[in-house]
Amino acid sequence: MCGILGIACSMGHRIGLTDVQVVAMRDTMSHRGPDGAGLWRSAQGHVALAHRRLAVIEPDPPDHGAQPMMSDDGRFVLVYNGELYNDDEVRRDLARCGAVFRTRCDTETVLRALAEWGVGALARFRGMFALALFDSREQRLLLARDPLGIKPLYWHTGGGDRGQVVFASEISPILSHPGVPVSPDWATLSAYLTTIRATLGERTLFDGVRVVRPGGFVEFDLAHGGRARAGEFWRSTPVRAAGEVDDAEAQQLVRRAVVESVGAHLRSDVPVCSLLSGGLDSTIIASLAAAAAPPRGLRTYAAGHDDGAPDADLACARRAAAELGTEHAEAPITRELFLARWPEMVARLGAPLSTPNEVAINEVARRLRVDGRIVALSGEGADELFAGYDAIVSAALEFEAAHAANARGDAAQTAAGRAMLHVCAGAWTPPERKGDVLAEEVWRAVEGDAAMRAELGAEFLELTRHAGPHASAADIHLRYLRRINLAGLLQRLDTATMLERVEGRTPLADCRIAELAESLPIGRKFLPGSPAQTKRCLRSAFAADLSPWVIARPKASFPLPFQAWIEGTGDVLRESGFAAQVFAPGAVEAVAQQTGALWRLGWPMLNLALWGERWWGRGPSWIPAAHSSPSGVSSSAVVEDAIGLSRASQVV
Repeated sequence: MCGILGIACSMGHRIGLTDVQVVAMRDTMSHRGPDGAGLWRSAQGHVALAHRRLAVIEPDPPDHGAQPMMSDDGRFVLVYNGELYNDDEVRRDLARCGAVFRTRCDTETVLRALAEWGVGALARFRGMFALALFDSREQRLLLARDPLGIKPLYWHTGGGDRGQVVFASEISPILSHPGVPVSPDWATLSAYLTTIRATLGERTLFDGVRVVRPGGFVEFDLAHGGRARAGEFWRSTPVRAAGEVDDAEAQQLVRRAVVESVGAHLRSDVPVCSLLSGGLDSTIIASLAAAAAPPRGLRTYAAGHDDGAPDADLACARRAAAELGTEHAEAPITRELFLARWPEMVARLGAPLSTPNEVAINEVARRLRVDGRIVALSGEGADELFAGYDAIVSAALEFEAAHAANARGDAAQTAAGRAMLHVCAGAWTPPERKGDVLAEEVWRAVEGDAAMRAELGAEFLELTRHAGPHASAADIHLRYLRRINLAGLLQRLDTATMLERVEGRTPLADCRIAELAESLPIGRKFLPGSPAQTKRCLRSAFAADLSPWVIARPKASFPLPFQAWIEGTGDVLRESGFAAQVFAPGAVEAVAQQTGALWRLGWPMLNLALWGERWWGRGPSWIPAAHSSPSGVSSSAVVEDAIGLSRASQVV
């Protein structure tokens, strides 16, 4: 894994930064690549590409894997962050075209494929990646990101005749460029309050900073003022007709695909371990990895709060590890660790956290690094691809039944309504109460969340078009979870692990598994009425391999008791100048008084306060010691309603 960065201007201009300045920008991501670094600048001075390397696959010879990597003829220069799991397959295809390889590094494979096939090469890649390719002959800069969005890639354009583009694996390096302004994107900030996701389509929490969409690319024409062209190179398979695949065949197809994917994700020159919670997804992965492990065996790791409950993640992970025979270790999370690590991560990332579990992922990554383990398999993807969220999928089925009479209405309006079902079902700050939480001028600026409604409705409409004529409404709801929710979870895994110089791999969040899963009708994956009927084909595919308690274990969404832990942290809101500008005074005071009771409001508001102070204000004080809340209640109606929001969203 790596961190990539670049600056480009249109022909006839120079980027205006010295090598020392570019290196300083690059090295804000040193945690993404502690094992090597590189810098390349065009002869004209209008393009600079930089790279930080985390060694997982050792090139042969070692110096031949250095990046930025240039093609033999000097035309193309590549910076690449990722792992190509079908490297051998792509190399065979290139060899038929006459390619002769100098190394066994997958960076060379990616470079030669892009030189041979152009943008069309992207659809041939199976793996996780974010990349930038500069074509010196055509004066084009290509940015691209893997199909499911496992690896991040951000960009900013300065406009004007210079046509400047700044891109990086993280946002902070972009903002360290002296020509990039640092200001909030209010529409995304408002959406974060509801969704706890730091992107909205291609928008981010920073005005003008964009994210390359999963399965998408952006190409800049530097010969014509940096003109941009965006597109997509990957779409999942249309849904098959209901009778084409029965339960038995679906089970066989899923088993074969998962076994193959775990095997492909074990490709590494360093030991691979597996994150284990004792749930279905992580236990399937660990069991397959253990079967393929060398004689010294597989190491598994679990993170969580040890409350002594027999059904908690740590206890279930111990039980699963004992049954699998793995060498097992734990990273326990305490209140003190949580309250210390949370603001630390916001400061280091320059971004608010998504779910509280991000702290646990970061802590287990620290433990891995101490143990010398830098590659870990993780179970993200199964819930979105195989229908693991009982509550939201059931709610979607009920919604469709209730609105069947209007299903043939305006397509865009129908898509927007379906998207808002997901927003409201998993809302932290309910959309209808946002006007009570945000300052009046901010709420006015976001126009009642018009951008969020339009963007998510457009996503749902696009997925509807791609799903094919045999797709049911429930099939499309599940694709929406993959497109929106899974991208957020993969972002969480990447940031939390890469902060500790650890690579997280997701065998279930794999483009080939996604293509298979989304080709299966919803009935092969989900039946309403019981959590045991979620992920049906995945459960049955591995029922003979795992203990019945693993197969039947329900999903646990919030393994950390953060609701109680954040009690007493409300002074962060009171002391934050940023919070005072963004939030309504009544909401600030109410959450400050009753942070634990109002955790649904408190978590995103506190995160935004920490984030705002990181960029625009003095650092807030942090009071980890528990203390009781002052008496009294807020005058804000949103607070009174929020106390009753006791349901915990499954979609995390």
